[in-house]
Order: sequence, then C-alpha cells, then structure tokens
Amino acid sequence: MTRASTLKKILSRLKPYTPWLLLTVAAAILSVAGQLMAPFFVGRAIDGLVRGVNEAGKTVVDFDYLYRQFAILGICIAASAAGQFVLSLSNNRVAYHVLASLRRDAFRKIGSLPLRYIDNRAYGEISSVILSDAEQFADGLLLGFTQIFTGAVTIAGVLVVMFVMRWEVALVVLFVTPLSLFAAKFIASRTYKMFREQAEARAAQTAFADEMIAGLKVVKAYTHEDANEEIFSGLNETLRKKSLSALFLSSTTNPVTRFVNSVVYALVALVGSLLAIVTAGTAAPFTAGNLTTFLSYSNQYTKPFNEISEVIAEFQNALACAARVFALIDEEEQSSDEALPALGKAEGNVKVENVSFSYTAERRLIEDMNFEAGAGKRIAIVGPTGCGKTTLINLLMRFYDVDGGAIYVDGTDIRTVTRKSLRENFGMVLQETWLKTATVRENLCMGDPSASEEEMIAAARAAHAHGFILRLPHGYDTVLGEEGSLSEGQKQLLCIARVMLCHPAMLILDEATSNIDTRTERLVQDAFAKLMEGKTSFVVAHRLSTIENADLILVMKDGNIIERGTHGELLAQGGFYRSLYEAQFDRT
Repeated sequence: MTRASTLKKILSRLKPYTPWLLLTVAAAILSVAGQLMAPFFVGRAIDGLVRGVNEAGKTVVDFDYLYRQFAILGICIAASAAGQFVLSLSNNRVAYHVLASLRRDAFRKIGSLPLRYIDNRAYGEISSVILSDAEQFADGLLLGFTQIFTGAVTIAGVLVVMFVMRWEVALVVLFVTPLSLFAAKFIASRTYKMFREQAEARAAQTAFADEMIAGLKVVKAYTHEDANEEIFSGLNETLRKKSLSALFLSSTTNPVTRFVNSVVYALVALVGSLLAIVTAGTAAPFTAGNLTTFLSYSNQYTKPFNEISEVIAEFQNALACAARVFALIDEEEQSSDEALPALGKAEGNVKVENVSFSYTAERRLIEDMNFEAGAGKRIAIVGPTGCGKTTLINLLMRFYDVDGGAIYVDGTDIRTVTRKSLRENFGMVLQETWLKTATVRENLCMGDPSASEEEMIAAARAAHAHGFILRLPHGYDTVLGEEGSLSEGQKQLLCIARVMLCHPAMLILDEATSNIDTRTERLVQDAFAKLMEGKTSFVVAHRLSTIENADLILVMKDGNIIERGTHGELLAQGGFYRSLYEAQFDRT
C-alpha cells in the first residue's frame, strides 16, 4: 500500500469527525493568532519606553501606554492558551475515536476472513497489527496532526504579518524557506520505507514471542530454550538494525532544519539592523521595537519547522503502521452468503460427490472423493497423520470450500445455503479445546443461550463434568481463567457438555477424548453413544478401539479413501486398516 493511498484512507476515516476537526482548526487559529499578536505588542511596549516627552524636552517612559500594551499582551497570551487547550481536547477525541473504530473494524474483519488467511499467518502477527500498529498509528496521528497543522498555520500567519509590517525583511525569510522544506522532504521520502520494514520486523518478533510463550511447556520439555533464544536474538537484531536505520535518517531532519533556522534568524537581525539605520529620521522608521518584533517572528516562523522535523519520524512510522492496519481491513472477505436461503433443521443425510481440494496449487490433497452418510449413521475417519482427515471435516463445515465436486446435506449443496444455518446443524468437539474467559455457565450455554438451568446441568452430568464443576470456587458461576484453573481433560469435558446442550442434527468429533483418562473415556463414550442416537456423526480417531461400532469406517491415505466398510469387514480384508489395528494392539 502506497503512502498516498494510506493518507487517502486516513482522511476518509477522519470524515465522520468533521465538526471536531473544524473545532480543531478554529482552536489552532485562535492559539496561533494569540502567539502572533504577542510579539507585536511587545515591540510596541519597547517603543513606548521612549514615547513620552516632559516639559524640559527630555524623553520619559509613558507608563499609561505601557500598561495598555501589557494588558493587551495578557489577553493575547490567555487566548493562545485557551486555543491550545481546546485544540488538544478535540484532537485527542478525534485520534482515539479513530483508533477505536480501526480496532473494531480490524477485529470484525478477522471474523469475516476465510480461514485460509488465518492459517497462513502467525496469530501473534495479526495481534500485533490490531494492538501495536493501531496504537502507534494513533500516537503518530495525535502528535503529527497537532504539530503539523498548527505549524502550517503559524508559518502562514507569520509571513502575512511580516509582509504587512515590512516586506523587505519578509522577503529574506521567504527566500531561505525552501532550503528547510527541501531538506525535510528529501529525508521524509526515504524514511517511510524504513519505518514500514521496522513495523514488519516488530510483527515477526511479536509473533515468535507469542508462539513460544503459548508453547512454553513443549519448549522446556524438549530443552529448546537455547535454540529459541538464538532465533529471538536474530529477530531482535533485525529489529534493532531496522529501527536504528529508520531513526538515524529521520533524526537528521531536525539538525538540518535548525541550521537553516539559525541562518534565517541571523539574516533577519542583519537586514533589520541595516534597515533601522537607513530609515532613521524618516517618516516610517524601522524602530528597535520593530526589530525585536521581527526577531520574535523569525523564531516563531522557524520553530514549526523544528517541531515538524521532530514529529516527522513519528508520523512516517504512523503511516507505515496505518498501512498494515488498512491492509488487514482491506483483505478480501470470504464470499457473502446473505442472499442465500437458510438450511433449516437438517435430517442428517450427507453426500460427498467427486470432491477435490488442496491448500496450495502445488500440492494436491483430496481428489475425487465419494461417500454417503445416511441420517443417524456413525461414520469413522481413520488414517495416518496428514492424510486429510481434519481437512475433510473443514470441508463439511465449510471452513474451506471444495475446489471441485460438491457436498450435499439432505440433497442440498452446502454452498447454496448460509454458513450460519449449516453450522447450526453441526456440533463439533475438537482435540484442541477453547474456552473463553467467562463463567462456566456462559461457556456451556454458548451454543444455546436460551437453555434452562436443568438442561445445562443435565448436559454437564452426561459429559461427567458436573462433579468437578461443583468443586470449583463458585460452581457454575466460576470465572474460568481467573477463579478456576482446569486441566486439559476437564476443559475437554466442558466442550463436550457444550455440544450436548445444543442437540445438533450432525456431530463432528475430532479426537474428542484425547485428553481424557481411560476410565472417564469409557463414561464419555457411553454418553456419546446416547448423544449420537439418531444423529449423523463423523468421528476422527487414532484409537481404533473407540470406533469399532461405527456404521462405516473410511480409511484415508494421501487424501484418498483407500478402504471403506465396517470394522469386521475391514479386518477381514486384511488391508491397510488391519495393519493399523494390529500395530496399535500389537496383534499378529
């Protein structure tokens, strides 16, 4: 994403806050006007020191005149302070409202992105975009907008006042200005790319740290700490180099502009002094007060260049971070299905016809797959790791769409109905458990918020979770992750109870009992047997003893179904399934 397109998107984000931006503009003008008028009245006060003449013809101080100038000066300072306060207030509101809307849109976007996008990126990288990049964008917008806008108004205002007062001196300032602008533009045009690379390096480091913290037990179990530290050091060194390169180049802007500003100040002092000498005794003399005013104006004129150069690095970083956030928000969403009809309550007849699918074009996975599962039948899917078992589940749930062929539920192509209505007919328990930070009650009722207390407890009893739930500090009202710590097996029992409460027409059990001890597994298998009565069930299992009663077993290898039948039929065939079974139970 180019810098121009990023700026365009930022402006579109600011459009809803036009009233606040107008208030910001008005406050900035008031603040700058107060600052501009102050030197003018200081100069008049200086000239007022020699304004009065007594009866003897000697020059005396006109205190009444001085008091009036100081009173007006005080009003100018107060107006400038009030404008600055309102400016900060309105600018803060705009910046943090934009930040909130960006994060909200980015988070909402994640829910509408295809799983292919999520699967191809580290979770930490996505988190870095939503949290870190968005925050740095807001900080840069807040600082940059304030300094750049007020600076621009100050520069324009000072030039107008100086030309009105004495155009000869104003020309000196105007002719030197392009040097400062050229230096700032030259450096800024090269820092944007560097700050974008810095943001990418920071995201890579965040993603790695997030991954390692999440898998810390595995890291320690395999004594991989030193290797991870070496990898992290490499990422850290990359980030250090990118950061230093970006900050070094951007930091040269300030000293360069300060040098130009010093030249402006010196030239104003020189030209103003010569002008004061030349115009002495004329009808329009250039007085000491005028010179003081112009020297103050030269400082006011050059100060914004310094301030802008100081924030330009932050602003470039903000643009780079904004580009990453907008890139996420602009990602292509999964195809819309709002216009499609809902599936309704399914009977559970599933047909997979000539289905082919691959995650990448280079490597084919599933090709020409065909099978049928009648309503209420129990289908087991077995095979070695990487054979496509979980991929088939992803296709049934439409987490991915097939590349060829079709999947039908009750004779309806699942691509012709809404994803929501399709998934409402499925209950799913995965090997990896997921519970949100909420009460046990809220986690269990996630699939059916209208469930009664009796239904919830019945589901928990059926999943053999009721007992340990009651032992938690507040029972069903215990907040998981804060008040209650659960084992992996207990988390999985809660996930099983959650599905039991939904009463779906079809079930998907992907290694659903892998984290449960043998005794509890037998109890849960009995509960599953009751749960699966009258429901079409797809069971992915490595422990073949858990699927001996399946109506149909699909044996997969390299994305293809190489054998199918009941447990007894497959053993009798003496093929791949039998070798898996005998290897698992050490039978010959």
